[in-house]
Amino acid sequence: MIGGATKLFGLVGHPVAHARTPQAMNALFERNGLDAVMVPFDVPGTDLARCLASLSRVGNFQGMVVTVPHKMSAIALCRDLTPRARLAGAVNVMRRVGEDAFAGDMLDGEGFVVGLAAAGHSVAGRRICIVGAGGAASAIAVALAERQPAKLTLINRSRERLLALHERLRLRFPDLEVVIGEHVGGHDLVVNATSLGLREDDPLPFDPEQIGPGVLVAEVIMTPEITPILHAVARRGAAIHAGRAMLDGQLDAIFRYFSEGGRIAVRRGREA
Repeated sequence: MIGGATKLFGLVGHPVAHARTPQAMNALFERNGLDAVMVPFDVPGTDLARCLASLSRVGNFQGMVVTVPHKMSAIALCRDLTPRARLAGAVNVMRRVGEDAFAGDMLDGEGFVVGLAAAGHSVAGRRICIVGAGGAASAIAVALAERQPAKLTLINRSRERLLALHERLRLRFPDLEVVIGEHVGGHDLVVNATSLGLREDDPLPFDPEQIGPGVLVAEVIMTPEITPILHAVARRGAAIHAGRAMLDGQLDAIFRYFSEGGRIAVRRGREA
């Protein structure tokens, strides 16, 4: 039960009706007997800084999960960053480290590869195409590049973001073939790391006709579970990997990030 000592966490995004992280985190808090709760905050893209400034005035506010469209802009609001967050150029978790200060990390990439491994899919030696160059896409690109794929192809509508991500990966992984592409064909694994598919009227993120049998197509969108692009490629004989796996793969890491150092109290009569 929420009380005067309850620590408050948020999920910040726009929209947030599709979000599944608050439900999952609240279940973890309850299971571990921690006096904490996570609630969704629907914050338009230009309002994140003002929202965080207001939340920093709330004494029991401890941190937040960051989702679309804030993952890249949130990095400027963090005092401390992990190396992987700096490389990805984005954060998806922030925690309070002072009265007006927050630290940030990016766990999407690790969550994505953990989810792939749990489903029996390997990365090493595979030709991989990532569609998107935003926060989640950048984190996924870094995590995949660390696991020795044969080739990494990047596709994105925004040329500026695409070139910036390509340059960061090229400098960090000089022995990996990282290329800018236009088509998803010719790859073993294709990742839709865009938000296209979240809304009913969204166009498909790429042409499903370029996907054939034996290709694995992975998604980062969690709702709907089977997005239009997954439906389309499955009809062509491709294997599919739903976006919920990325969240499941990082839930424990998010929980540890928020709870380490004893920053959340155990409820009376319970043991963590």
